[in-house]
Amino acid sequence: MPTTVSQSPANRVLSSLSKEDANLIIPALQQVDLPLRKQLESRNRRIDYVYFIDHGIASVVADGSGRGGIEIGIIGREGVTGLAVLMGADRSPHETYMQVAGAGWRVGAASLREVMSESRSLHQLLLRQGYAFTVQMAQTALVNGRHKLEERLARWLLMAHDRVDGDQLPLTHEFLATMLGVRRSGVTVALNILQREGMVTVRRGGLVIVDRDGLEECANGAYCSPDAKLRR
Repeated sequence: MPTTVSQSPANRVLSSLSKEDANLIIPALQQVDLPLRKQLESRNRRIDYVYFIDHGIASVVADGSGRGGIEIGIIGREGVTGLAVLMGADRSPHETYMQVAGAGWRVGAASLREVMSESRSLHQLLLRQGYAFTVQMAQTALVNGRHKLEERLARWLLMAHDRVDGDQLPLTHEFLATMLGVRRSGVTVALNILQREGMVTVRRGGLVIVDRDGLEECANGAYCSPDAKLRR
């Protein structure tokens, strides 16, 4: 259903809009549930909607050429999906789906293009958000090539922790293996290291962040908080 001004979004992009830009986009927004595994974008298919996530985490996954995909970035309440749309295209070679269930807002891609054409300030804000996501993707590529698995896992858990409320992450070993592009057994070994050092507690169907400072140290420079980049 269409949103109203009184329904304040938790999404940081929407909440940072000027009054004028908010009035432009609000009539086109719909509040939506975002269940686990919901497909937000399909590979090489037209993007019909762009999503502003209030709660939950979406994963952007690159095609693995028949060997399974690998995650190249995540999006939560700090960002927006549909980078291709923001850049003037209508589809992406990647797929995007929810890996932690939540809720948020969606706007038709055609409607968003109209709004961006009417407001240079809104378009620039969304482009800056897209730029921040490309920085995250570049950092992911660097980390995947140069860091140990437990360091990569620590970084990923910190990034997920940034985007959820509380310390619980409903993630399985198998899912983490897919996201990191490694075997499940490797994730199990890495999680055991983090648990032995008291950084996380592993439970059935998920885990709990216990020592965030320890995770940041374990990441060994791989993790950079997104907040400073987004504020800048």
